[in-house]
Amino acid sequence: MDLATAFTNLQQASTIAQVQIAVAGKILANERDEGAAASKLMEAADQSVSQAGDALAAAATGLGGALDVYA
Repeated sequence: MDLATAFTNLQQASTIAQVQIAVAGKILANERDEGAAASKLMEAADQSVSQAGDALAAAATGLGGALDVYA
């Protein structure tokens, strides 16, 4: 193998490595964004459940206060 071929192979390997690093960076960024979206979705679901529980407690307040237990 001559020096020119070795240099060309080194350049090709370097270019391929740079592309692979760029692709890996994009994949990691996408995963981060998806994780953030999933986290926001879970927070919204938690708030919905909490609000529904609060509404149920408010609706149930006072129930049974006028219940006729002697009938």
